[in-house]
Amino acid sequence: MRLPSVDIDNIDIKLEFGDLLLNVLFIKFGYFQGSVRQHSHSRHSYELHYIPYGQGILIAEGKRYSLTPGSLFMTGPDITHGQIPDPANPMAEYCIFFEAIPGDTQPGGKYSDRRNKLLSELLQSTPFWIGPDKENMLVLFEMLVEELTLRRIGFYQAAKNVLETIIIRAVRHYEEYKPCLEEAPLKTLNDSRLLTIENCFLYEYQTITLGTLADRIALSTRQTERTIQKHYGLSFKDKKLQSRMEVASQLLLSTGLSISSIAAQTGFSTIEHFSQAFKQYFGITATQYRNQKA
Repeated sequence: MRLPSVDIDNIDIKLEFGDLLLNVLFIKFGYFQGSVRQHSHSRHSYELHYIPYGQGILIAEGKRYSLTPGSLFMTGPDITHGQIPDPANPMAEYCIFFEAIPGDTQPGGKYSDRRNKLLSELLQSTPFWIGPDKENMLVLFEMLVEELTLRRIGFYQAAKNVLETIIIRAVRHYEEYKPCLEEAPLKTLNDSRLLTIENCFLYEYQTITLGTLADRIALSTRQTERTIQKHYGLSFKDKKLQSRMEVASQLLLSTGLSISSIAAQTGFSTIEHFSQAFKQYFGITATQYRNQKA
């Protein structure tokens, strides 16, 4: 029996974690209805993923990893990743998205919680990790969702305690396996604006404009441009292009769509414009890219 989907993004949860403040932006559970295109998050954002059911593929930084029940992985700052479910046995996923904010960037200096200092250092130095669950994590994810959905007396504190345990147990895995990638820099970003910016580039890459985004996050276009430059190291135009090229590359590798269809789906008015942008971005034509990666 398929369990109902859960999407919790309106409860303010913050955890002290060594020298970090973990600002939880959303907690989700659901079954994949289709592939999640390759994308990356801002420089101090993390997504913890747990696969309880089904099968699929994770693509992270150009490498493919099999996902099966019990797969656990963390995608941190600037890690390009996407997921492809098995059509015959689609995955379900628990996902926790949070910011890891360094204490010395906040008023009052560093946080005083030294109990988890080694864990916080491991978290920051390991932007990507994947492996099998060895800490009985499924029961914790189920408890977390139960607390936040049923909301019985004391649910908020109980949920925070379970959430802290989940993150601790996830990071414990890092000591058994070497980090996959080098450390990435971390910077702050207002949480209410972060989700808006992330979602615009993830879901509206075809049509989003700087003016529309500025209106949504209540900043001027100049302030919005500076915000994107600060936290992605790219201009609005270049970040939008990156999103469109990520979609194009995934469609080239995972579908049999024609180049003209891919151009249209990624928001280009003509195939010539798409082909020119693709070759300039990747250094090869779309056809060469598809044949080279096949």
